Amino acid sequence: MRLVLQLVARLLLIVVLCLGAATVWATFDAYRSVDRATAASAQRVAQALQALYWRELLLRSSRAREHLLPVPDWRTLETMKLISPGVCVEFQPAAAFEKPLCGQSEGLGKTPPRWFAAIVPTFLGSHAEVVRPVSPRAAAAGTVVATPDGAAAISLAWEYILNVIDVALLMAAAIALLASLAIAHALAPARAIVTALQRMARGQYRTKLPRFRSMELAMIGSAVGELGGRLEEATEQRAALTRRLIEIREDERRALARELHDEFGQNLSAILAFANTIETASTRDNGDTGIAQDARMISQATHHLMASLRDALKRLRNPLPEELGLEASLVNLVDSWRSHSAARPTIQLDLRGDLTDISGPAATTAYRVAQECLTNALRHSAAHEISLRIERRAGEDGALLIRVEDDGGGDAERVAQSAGFGLTGIRERVTAAGGSLSIMPARGGLSVAATIPLAA
Repeated sequence: MRLVLQLVARLLLIVVLCLGAATVWATFDAYRSVDRATAASAQRVAQALQALYWRELLLRSSRAREHLLPVPDWRTLETMKLISPGVCVEFQPAAAFEKPLCGQSEGLGKTPPRWFAAIVPTFLGSHAEVVRPVSPRAAAAGTVVATPDGAAAISLAWEYILNVIDVALLMAAAIALLASLAIAHALAPARAIVTALQRMARGQYRTKLPRFRSMELAMIGSAVGELGGRLEEATEQRAALTRRLIEIREDERRALARELHDEFGQNLSAILAFANTIETASTRDNGDTGIAQDARMISQATHHLMASLRDALKRLRNPLPEELGLEASLVNLVDSWRSHSAARPTIQLDLRGDLTDISGPAATTAYRVAQECLTNALRHSAAHEISLRIERRAGEDGALLIRVEDDGGGDAERVAQSAGFGLTGIRERVTAAGGSLSIMPARGGLSVAATIPLAA
């Protein structure tokens, strides 16, 4: 799940929790507001009756206080205005058949569902009546009793909840939209950082990032830039060390070739001469004896060793591209494999582009890659056809493409993970030249492709 969606989802969860808390508080406040309205109604009516009481007392001073009651005059429109909606008020002691005077409760709120009407009184309790004396100094003046209407309280609470939910839903939608835009804008630089890391994974270490306003993102961008610089330096150092190692290896190969030629070659020539002398002497003195036959076997073994030594010297001495050029050396390489045996698989050589001016490390690396891939295809597979294609890619940043395909089967993933000396050597050479090597499955076999920059 994308980070923007995760943050928006968490924000919506917080909004929902706040909405729930606001709904609970609105329900409690609306339900208890009826109690406050009841107390206020009782207080206002009591004050109004107190004024009536003292007015009657002053106007009718001949009457006894215990018979002085403002009952005839208190049930007026002015008194109705003092009673809050959903509250009923009565005067004690009440006259016969006297009904409470109630405030308007019609249209106080929408009719709540049954489950709400059943839950709210259970958790919030019932409403208590409020009693206020008409006059604190005259107990005989009576009292005012205000009683809240439970149904009106529940309807008022439901009305409050509906209003809160409507406003809260609009706020939640607005917050979700604005927060999504704000979060997406704040996290937009992360895409540039990820792109830079992906380029670094492909070898483009010097990736310049824009300046970020956020301090945290700026620190991340700076760290990515420093990491790219260090990776590039490490890669350059590793390539330089690899090139130096290859140079040392070539020097060792040439030195070993000289030693083999000077020591082993001369000794084998001497052995062959001695064997020929023994064979000639034995044949002249005693005819075709066992000694002559043994001498011929020694000669044959010596010829075989000398042929093997010549092949080893060809591989150890200076590569052919330095002498013949890349194109001629590749043709010579393919012809040498073709001439070994008629039973060998068919080798197709495809040269594309002008290869005459390619020399130096690029030509040597291309030749070694082609040589090693042909050797592996011929020795380690049952291929019937092998294709070697060398292509020069045009342009200022041109490169040399080498591809060897065979139909001899094989597991590309296993071969790519192989730690054999041959593949390790060509990997090192290609890396040192600043190129890339890939091993992939081909039609019926494997495909080894290398890209070597001509600037290497």
